[in-house]
Amino acid sequence: MANVRKTTHSRKTTARKNTSARRSAARKSTKRASPKRWSQRVTKESDALDLKRGVFKLTSPRKIAASLKRSAEHSARRKTGAYRSALSMLSFYINRAGKTLPKTQRERLERAKVELKRAFGRE
Repeated sequence: MANVRKTTHSRKTTARKNTSARRSAARKSTKRASPKRWSQRVTKESDALDLKRGVFKLTSPRKIAASLKRSAEHSARRKTGAYRSALSMLSFYINRAGKTLPKTQRERLERAKVELKRAFGRE
């Protein structure tokens, strides 16, 4: 008789564990249903700039600034001035990368901000 109770108890415990496992699995799957990289969508679809592909991966801050300036001046999608659009896109990229951006890349992009100011004569 004692064995019967023990078996019943373990079944209930197992059932409880399985239910909670299913709930957590359901929660995880609903989280992944939303777009993982909304910032990528914003970059492509926003009315900020038409950027050259890989502009933020360039090795020289001066080249990054020149490319952003060129894109800002020729973009038909921007709503504000060329300087403001270029700087906001650069800041957006830095902010969205967050902690995952390597220190050397972050420093390069911060120097690109200074170069962008020089390129637009805002220094």
